[in-house]
Amino acid sequence: MQPLWDDVRVFLAVARDESLSRAGKRLRMDPATVGRRIARLETSYDAPLFVKSPTGYALTDMGERLLEHAQKAEQSMQMADEAMSGQEGGLSGQIRIGAPDGAANYLLPQVCAEISRNNPDLEIQIVALPRLFSLSKREADFAITVSRPDTGRLMVQKITDYKLSLAAAEAYLERHPSIREVAMLKEHRIVGYIMDMIYSKEVDYLGEIGIAAPDLSSNSVSVQANWIRQGAGVGIVHDFSLPALPGVRKVLPDQFSLKRAFYLLRHEDDKRLERHNRIASALTEGLRREVARLEALT
Repeated sequence: MQPLWDDVRVFLAVARDESLSRAGKRLRMDPATVGRRIARLETSYDAPLFVKSPTGYALTDMGERLLEHAQKAEQSMQMADEAMSGQEGGLSGQIRIGAPDGAANYLLPQVCAEISRNNPDLEIQIVALPRLFSLSKREADFAITVSRPDTGRLMVQKITDYKLSLAAAEAYLERHPSIREVAMLKEHRIVGYIMDMIYSKEVDYLGEIGIAAPDLSSNSVSVQANWIRQGAGVGIVHDFSLPALPGVRKVLPDQFSLKRAFYLLRHEDDKRLERHNRIASALTEGLRREVARLEALT
């Protein structure tokens, strides 16, 4: 019995999620149905594709061999869908974008709103998490990162540079000693990342000013920004976030500024998908424009 594409699609979901329940959520199926589809596929190949491990469903050797071919089949089906539906009109379907929460909160809503207006049949999901995403497991179709990865079958495109500055609320600065140089920051309450949850050296900002640990810390850029807005202390913020933080201004702008970059990551297998190419272009161009627009307001 030849396997059906629908069963192969279920196999890919379980391989990526390593769980019947998580794969079921992805596919909008109940876990029992997912299990039956996998059993049917294993019967067709007369071999087990998964073994239940303490961490979930792990691929067997046969499963690993099938995975490579299943991914190629998935890409072929996507290309066939594009060819049959045409690409002249608006984009449709679902895309998921993984991004650090600075970009997810202060940039992507505007950029994706414009993409959505131009493509009303496109469903857009933004996953805002301060970590890397597994594109091979299809946790996201696109990932925005602050560092360029050097491993994996990925297409990496630099989006744009962006700036960061020391900042504090006017109310905080009025109540505390003036800050005339970076060394004087040691006399102030500092807002920053939880040190053992820094996921990339690119966001270890406090090391740039010689501060070992902040007084108030969070793994979320948005929490840090709101602490600063509430007058809790001095911290480092994205320049593009300042227009959304009323009452917050830069501190020592002539003495301190950081420059970082955003990168767009895609799985290498997606390079032949015109739909993904068009979305990547819209994201890149939109983010460049939005960073430039917001930074010009600061």
